[in-house]
Amino acid sequence: MAASRYIHKSHNVSVLLYHVVCAAKYRRVICSEQVDEGLREACLEIAKRYARVFLEMGTERHHVHFLLQSVPR
Repeated sequence: MAASRYIHKSHNVSVLLYHVVCAAKYRRVICSEQVDEGLREACLEIAKRYARVFLEMGTERHHVHFLLQSVPR
């Protein structure tokens, strides 16, 4: 697991972690190497655009796990 870091803003310091699991409908097998690579590229673009840090991403045959860090809003 990647080490989480404190996020320092002008008025707060936070460590806010989310564990998100996205499952496929009817547990169909959808994750291949191509899907995994495209998903990682999309997550990197999201991390650049918003204040999000993807600490871990993992795909299995019918679901995807994300561990991401954000700032509270």
